[in-house]
Order: sequence, then C-alpha cells, then structure tokens
Amino acid sequence: MLPSQHDLAFKPVTNASPKALSLKQIQQYNREGYVSGFTAFDEAEANANRAYFDDLLAQAGPDGAYGINCFQARLAGLWDICTNPTILDHVQDIVGPNIICWAAHFFAKLPGDPKTVPWHQDASFWHFSPARTVTVWLAIDDTDEENSAMRFIPGTHDKGPMQWEAAAKESVLDRELIGAEDLGAPVSNDLKAGQFSMHADMLAHGSLPNTSSRRRCGLTIRYCPPEVAVTNEAWGQGIEAILCRGEDRTGTWRHHPRPDGDRLVLNEGPRNIGGN
Repeated sequence: MLPSQHDLAFKPVTNASPKALSLKQIQQYNREGYVSGFTAFDEAEANANRAYFDDLLAQAGPDGAYGINCFQARLAGLWDICTNPTILDHVQDIVGPNIICWAAHFFAKLPGDPKTVPWHQDASFWHFSPARTVTVWLAIDDTDEENSAMRFIPGTHDKGPMQWEAAAKESVLDRELIGAEDLGAPVSNDLKAGQFSMHADMLAHGSLPNTSSRRRCGLTIRYCPPEVAVTNEAWGQGIEAILCRGEDRTGTWRHHPRPDGDRLVLNEGPRNIGGN
C-alpha cells in the first residue's frame, strides 16, 4: 500500500465560471470522474498527428508501441500537442489557471495485440501528493470497442486506494485491482482521431486486447497544478516538466523550454514514470 503521506482523496472541482466546460460537465467530472468527447484537432490536424506518431514509431522500432513515454520536453511536436490551447482551456477548468504537464505517453495497441491494460488507478503508481493530476487521453487513431478503446468505471475516483494484486500474463502493467467487476458497469471511451477525454487520477480504468485489424493509438497527457508535490525525490528526478500556462511560485518543479527537434532515441530518454 502507499505511504500515509500520500493524499489520494478526490477534491471536487469548484468553478462557477468555466472557460470551456459547461457547469453540467464539471458536475459529471465530480460525480463520475471523467468527461469526454471534446475536439482539439480537426481532420487535417488529426491526420498530421497520426503521421507524426508514425514517424516516431518508425524511429523507435519494436519498443515504440508502449515505449514513447515522457518525451514531452524533448520532442518539439509533442511539446506543441501538450500545449495546445484548446486542450489547456479544458484542463484549466479543472486544475485552475496554473498548469504543469509532467508526462506524456503514447499507447499504441497494434492490430492483434494480446495485451490487456488491467483495471488500475493511475495515482497508485505515482509518488505525488495530493492527487490532483488530470489525464487527457487524446485519440491519435479512431478508437472504439472493436479496437480496444479505453474503458472507465464511473464513480470509482472518490473511493480512495483500492486493493490490488499481481496482474495476469499478457498485461501492460504488473498489478490490477481486485474485484473490479463488482465496481459497476464499464463505459467505453469511444473517440474519433483528434478528440480527447479527461479523467481523474484515481478513476479505475483499463482496456482489453486489440483483436481487431486496426491500430488503436492514444496519447495520455498528465496535467496538474504546481501545488502537487513529489514525495519520492529519486522518482521525481525522472520528471521533465513543462509550465504550460500561468505561473509556478512553489520553486519545486524543474521546467523545461520547448526543444528544437524531433529526433527520438529511446535509450537516451527520461526514465519511464508513466504507469497507465
């Protein structure tokens, strides 16, 4: 279990004048732990995002499907996606005007990929307190139930840390929640390329094997306010943060400027700290 100093309690969003979300959507986020179906990129831009990932995947080779993780401060194109104004407008309505991006991870389930992403709570893998990260899941490809869309279990975000056990074989993660099937009916997070969802860091979610002939790639982008603190210094050294909007008066985050290029070398990259 996590150390006692980790505050993993959900804090409901209070925002009477949202910039991009409706009050009804904020209520849904507070009640169910997620909101979905927002568009950040039009069809041409979504195609450009897909071509950009295809190039990164070609550079990464066999490890690229899950291994392009935490390069947000090393790849110019990825930096630009993470600082997209439309995405930040939506994130701001939840985390406030000061926004840090601390991780971005491409998850590409190739056609016929047998791996599951078992039911899990993101914040249980991280060393942060309090739990205030909002994850944007941006569709690089069209994603639906057929090609293994991510699934949420609504309302599990405010239940605190749940019990887990070692995950079964053919799993992306090494642990999974116990008794997730008893937590409620899952919802498939179907999105068109260029659309995105947002979910709280303690919401139970996962995905099934991709048995289809279509790839399913999504980019998870992790955002939080500056007041979130790293509770494990060694783990935190792998974070290459971006101050996307506003200011950071805490002095505890190391922010990085926009990089110059898009050359990807996995073994020269930051330590893998994603955990989704």
